[in-house]
Order: sequence, then C-alpha cells, then structure tokens
Amino acid sequence: MSFKNFGLLEELIRAVEDEGYTEATQIQKEAIPLILEGSDLLAGSQTGSGKTAGFTLPLLQNLITKGVKPGRPVVRALILTPTRELAAQVEESVRTYGKYLPLKSTVVFGGVNINPQISRLRTGVDIVVATPGRLLDLVEQRAINLSLVEILVLDEADRMLDMGFIPDIRRILKLLPQKRQNLLFSATFSNDIKKLADGFLHNPKMIQATRSNEAAPSVTHIIHPVDSKNKSKLLSHLISSQKWGQVLVFTRTKHGANKLTEDLFGNSKITAAAIHGNKSQGARTKALKDFKAGSVQVLVATDIAARGLDIDQLPYVVNFDLPHVPEDYIHRIGRTGRAGHTGNAVSLVCIDERDLLRDIERLLKQSIEKVTIQGFEPDPSIPARPILMGGGGRGGSSQRRNGPSRSSAPRSQQGKPRNSSQNNQNRKEQFRGPRRTPA
Repeated sequence: MSFKNFGLLEELIRAVEDEGYTEATQIQKEAIPLILEGSDLLAGSQTGSGKTAGFTLPLLQNLITKGVKPGRPVVRALILTPTRELAAQVEESVRTYGKYLPLKSTVVFGGVNINPQISRLRTGVDIVVATPGRLLDLVEQRAINLSLVEILVLDEADRMLDMGFIPDIRRILKLLPQKRQNLLFSATFSNDIKKLADGFLHNPKMIQATRSNEAAPSVTHIIHPVDSKNKSKLLSHLISSQKWGQVLVFTRTKHGANKLTEDLFGNSKITAAAIHGNKSQGARTKALKDFKAGSVQVLVATDIAARGLDIDQLPYVVNFDLPHVPEDYIHRIGRTGRAGHTGNAVSLVCIDERDLLRDIERLLKQSIEKVTIQGFEPDPSIPARPILMGGGGRGGSSQRRNGPSRSSAPRSQQGKPRNSSQNNQNRKEQFRGPRRTPA
C-alpha cells in the first residue's frame, strides 16, 4: 500500500518521498488509519517494523487538522520513550517527517545540562519527546506545562516496565488533560502492560502487526562455539577475515563493553566505541554519530541501547555475550534486517551460556546453526560456571544487573529483573550441532 492511500497531507507525502519510502509496512498499514480517525490504540509491533513512522505521520496530521490551537505556544503532543537514544531518534523522525509543516519539536532527556532544554521549551514547541525522569524534573521546575496535551504516545512500553518507569508514567498521566488521544506501542503484551493500558486508554483499538517475540524472517542466525577467553580474538578474526564493514556488538556488562573496544584495537587495529549507561550523553551521541558515519567500524553496546538504535541497512549484529532474558535477544538482533533488508545475527557462545542458548532457541522455536571456526575450537575439558544476573561470567565483571544510569533511571525504583528459565544443572553438556570450518 502506498502512503498516498492514507489521505495524508501533501507535505507529509513529500517528506516520506524525500526519505525514499513508497510502500507502507504492516504496522503502518494498520496503525495510520486508526490514529487518523482519532482512536486510542494499543499496538504490538517488533523493533524494526516501522512503527515510529506509523505513529509520527498521523500524529503530525492530527495536530494540523484536529484540535483547537491555543493562542500561545503549548505542548500539544507528548511522546515518552525509555532511553535517551530512542528519544533522540524519535524526535529526529518527527523533524524529518514534519519538515514541511509549521510545527516545532524538541527532545528532553537526562545526562545533559537541563538549562538548554528549558530555553528551548520557553520558545514554544508543539511536540516534546522525553524520557520520564527528565520530564518530571522539568515539571518540578515549572519549565513545561502538560495541561493541554492532545496526543500521548508511550513508545516501547514493555521496556519502560522492565526499567521501572511505570510509577513515573503514572505521575505524568495525572498532569495531562482527561480528554486526549492515547497511543501505546509495545513489543510484548504482558499482564502488567495490559493493566497499564486499561488505566488510561479509552475504548482502544488493538493491533498486533507481528507475532510477539518473533524475529524478522530476513535475519540469518548463526552460533560460533568458543571458549570465553578467546571471544575477543574470534570476533577480531571474523571482522577482519570476512571484511565486515559495520558491526553492532552487544555485551552483558559496561565493563565488558569497554574492555572489548580496547581488545579489538589491540588485536587487529579495529576502531570501536562503547555506548552504555556510564558514558556521558555527549560520548554516547558522538559514538553513535561516528558509527553511522563510518569513522568507527564497531559499536559495542549494552542492552540499554538494544531498542534505541536505528541504523540504516546494518548488516551485522553480534552477541558477544548472550542475554540473560531470551526476549532481549530479539530486541538486540532487531537492529539488523530492518525495512526489508537482510541481516545477520552472530552469537559467540561459550559453555557457560549453554542454557541461555537453549532458552533463546526455545523462544525462536528453532535450533540455531552452530559453526565452529578453525583455530577457535572450544576446549571440551572446561567445565561450565554459572553466570550471575548482570555478571560477566568467566573472567568478566561481577557487577549486578546492567540498569540505566541516574539520568535515565526512574525516580521511584529500578525495575526488577525478569525471571529467566535458565537451569545451571546441565551446563556441562557440550554443544550439539554440525562442526564445520567455513571455506
């Protein structure tokens, strides 16, 4: 279906065509008409499905064609996201698709000086994209008025739940007018998400554009068994020998991300940058910008960035460490194989992660191909060791779960880690599957 079929404003069609898009994705086909008619919406869609444009385009049109414009600049639309990176990229999409419209937007998040954000808000903006903690800071300083918001969007609601943001969201809801349009997007629909939705959505339409926790069919999965101590050397070997040009790598801990960037350069002079909660927002923004520009070949991230990165035609995502929660595997690899492009999900798996792998395969309902690389064969005499929640495992960091930094963390509490179905009793089992050496 063409975007022209939705009855979108000519200015929006021009902006979409400028980006080279002609055909709508499934979530866009289902969400755009419902949002345009003013319905509340509960939408399930996996990362990489095009949901940002799915709510941004009709939101922009509704602000132009519906509602009463106040006589002074006020916030008319509020979009809440769980992470800084996601907030920045959603606001970038708002500016991109709304560039021919007389609407102003800004993004606010923690980790940076609040004063420039206050100054921008005072000039008057129609749309604010925010993380919950910084938004409440601005409310307390009376720098923002939410009493005339016409449209509220909760993006990545399940991630907000995981990070403990729900109490902050409930505080924000009390600051909004009763009459407004509400849109909630989530990759999964847990009972807690449904309970949250019941509390503020009014007779919502519900759509599920993709099956919950389903990996994109355009992504190829592969496992490389390897001893933990040899992972960084194997990754260097794969990047160099197979000439991978742009690689996003996920580690379990912040310490592990920092160490891997040093190892990659030390092993093969591969340029890499780390992005995680302990990095300043300036450093995180620069790392992502350099990676997109190609001046940095490898971006190493923790799970806080799994749903906040939007990189066009990213060919490779590497799980240097498998995640504790199998659903996070889906969110990680959702950075590749986007918008119809093919992608590759490569995981370097040691014996300690045997049960984590089993959980992921159970979620995917498939066995992932296992290929042993010559010269990096695992030592069968090495016993498995338990991996603590948030720890780096053998030789890694002992820090606890990798939560958000203060700047993006909820005010009330951290989200409790979800329970994994991992079972450490059978970890001494060796990997099964074909053992081959690629040509």
